[in-house]
Amino acid sequence: MKDNSRVKKSLKNAKFALVFYCCNLILQFFYRKVFLNYLGAEVLGLNTTAMNLLQFLNLAELGVGAAISYSLYKPLGTDDHKQINDIVSVQGYLYSRIGIVVAILAIVLMFFFPYFFSDIKVPLWYAYATFGVLLLSALIGYFLNYQQIVLVSDQKEFKLNYALQGVKILKVIIQILFICFFSNGYLWWLFWELIAILATVFGIKYILHLEYPWLVTSISSGKKMLNEYPQITHKTKQLITHKIAGFALNESGPLIIFAFTSLSFIASYGNYLLIIAGITALLGAVFNSTNAGVGNLVSQADINRISVVFEELFTLRFFLTSIACYGVFKFTPIFITYWVGKEYLLEKSNLILLVIIMFINITRLTVDSFLNAYGLFKDIAAPIIETIINIGVSILLGYFYGINGVLIGVISSLFIIVLLWKPIFLFKSGFKSSVSIYFLMYLKLTIIVFAVFVVTQYCSGFIGIDPYSSIVNGLLYCFITTLIFFTFLTVLFFLFAKGMRQFYFRCKMYLTK
Repeated sequence: MKDNSRVKKSLKNAKFALVFYCCNLILQFFYRKVFLNYLGAEVLGLNTTAMNLLQFLNLAELGVGAAISYSLYKPLGTDDHKQINDIVSVQGYLYSRIGIVVAILAIVLMFFFPYFFSDIKVPLWYAYATFGVLLLSALIGYFLNYQQIVLVSDQKEFKLNYALQGVKILKVIIQILFICFFSNGYLWWLFWELIAILATVFGIKYILHLEYPWLVTSISSGKKMLNEYPQITHKTKQLITHKIAGFALNESGPLIIFAFTSLSFIASYGNYLLIIAGITALLGAVFNSTNAGVGNLVSQADINRISVVFEELFTLRFFLTSIACYGVFKFTPIFITYWVGKEYLLEKSNLILLVIIMFINITRLTVDSFLNAYGLFKDIAAPIIETIINIGVSILLGYFYGINGVLIGVISSLFIIVLLWKPIFLFKSGFKSSVSIYFLMYLKLTIIVFAVFVVTQYCSGFIGIDPYSSIVNGLLYCFITTLIFFTFLTVLFFLFAKGMRQFYFRCKMYLTK
């Protein structure tokens, strides 16, 4: 019964997340074009820069949300209202402290705006206004909207999407209309950003009241109860290293690549990353909805059921990621050619390495999800070692082999920490079983994918369509080759991957009820 409930909620969350993501993706295309045409690249650049500055300041969150989410799985499973109220109150207290720190850092940062934006052609108050509105949205998340974590941990994220993504879609549509048809478009953009912030707050509060009328939290009482939940502080301290190392890892990559390449290459490289990021976000919209279900499952400590669900989720993610990566491999050069021109194409070896990195980064998330569900954050040396390997090998090989050397450096760190250490850590400390099961499963699925790749590449030689002769031929070629890959992969996964069959029959059982 509980398994069916988790499947039902996960599928519903995935469906809603996918619909909202696709709507936002389409809208963002028009939104960006309208922004550029009516407000100019300067204002768009300010918008992007302000968001990047806030992302840096939000590093102060340092994993509190993940620690709270882990702590909520068990009381949500047992319907312990008092403990849920206590834990969320503790989160409210911690988030209020973080909000104060972010606000102070933001004020200090704004003193340097005349220096940061000395070359802009729009009035300087544009920078302050843009940053101020986005900062207000972030601070409200810390001071007022922190209770939304209950919906996420309780697998009711689809209801949260009404307030978050629904308001965002409506806001963007209204902003597009007002920018196009009214003067002072930037002021209208600010106005509707503020209205959307208020609407989101009321929307979240209303949904929480309907779902959890018993949810009553207090920041002041959270301070008093902090010592009663030492696991939250303990897990947060462990997550700090992961957060900081992850930030350093992500931010160092572009700098290293820039050191060994040119600005023109960075432009071409950025086009490829944009496509990969879009596909990754699309898969994320489908799978992120399962995280709370995994946490709920782990809190019940049924190791047999946990192992079965792990194999199902891992196999399904492996299957969909393989299709997505093959599509990126075949479609990206064709799309780039028609989008910005052949002069922006990278070498095929660059693309292959980027696809390998994409594949590892997406398939790793199943292991990460279970590590988070178990609260296994104590391997604080792992992210540090990963960062050292990544930066060290990237610089060394980048000096000799350029961009390929840098990408191989990234792959080497992912191989050692993500593909080897993380599964060992999960199976040893979480599942408490032999990790050989995982590695044999990974090897079997990899062999299947590689065999299908070789067969599809061979078959594609007989299609007889030149993808570069027209856009229609390009789309048709990509569709046919990806369909061939999908068909062979589906057949072989059903024949040789038990997790795929288990997932299929689970969904079939749910849908026939």
